[in-house]
Amino acid sequence: MKTIAVLALLLGITAIAQAGSIGSDVEVQLRTDSGRILPFYPVTTEGSVQKAYAEAVKGNNYRILVRNRLNRRIGIVVAVDGRNIISGKKSWLRNSERMYILEPYESGEFSGWRTGSDRINRFYFTSVADSYAASFRDESAMGVIAVAVYPEVRRYDPPWYDSSQELTRDKAARSAAPSARAEEKSAGTGYGREEYSPSTTVAFEPESEPVEKIFLKYEWRSTLCKKGIIRCGGKREPHNRMWDEKGFAPPPGRY
Repeated sequence: MKTIAVLALLLGITAIAQAGSIGSDVEVQLRTDSGRILPFYPVTTEGSVQKAYAEAVKGNNYRILVRNRLNRRIGIVVAVDGRNIISGKKSWLRNSERMYILEPYESGEFSGWRTGSDRINRFYFTSVADSYAASFRDESAMGVIAVAVYPEVRRYDPPWYDSSQELTRDKAARSAAPSARAEEKSAGTGYGREEYSPSTTVAFEPESEPVEKIFLKYEWRSTLCKKGIIRCGGKREPHNRMWDEKGFAPPPGRY
């Protein structure tokens, strides 16, 4: 099954640093316009699924940086607050959705909702009521940035020979030609200012299942403090004796 994919024209993108990153087959970071890389607070890693918290600052524009660590072309379905960032439609991270393409070891920077082949509207942290997803009355995945990674299907083409019978390069190595084809408890992502962002559409055949999924739950600092994700020195959510205990006997009590 062929999927219409978008190849962003990535200019001046450098390799992503290790700090504040997550992922195995790809490396994902969140960066504000001031250049700050948001720290991640890992939650779980279950097989090919990784989850972490990140701190959102209201009003900050941000970018999603993704580096392909594989030696093959990949398609990445990116959803913010449950909406596909290219089509704007509700996302289920499926391989039939619109996706961005990264060449082997290439890095990409995705900073807004794509509104045309050369236009985006910027991501910024905001209230749920002001978010792009809420404008569709969709709060089903509010505050979550999701990335699903689909490698391109491998096709074997036998080597061919020229008239002198000398072995030539494998046709599969040729480049693919473009083809038509006041702070609330929770945070959201808004539909910000318009910016120039060129892209082109290419044909891409993704594998049926993603090799990796990454979920980032961004919250206001006050919410992260209450959840006990970060230590803030203030009041934390009440301790639950039947949920928060580790299940091991403590040292003897002292009276």
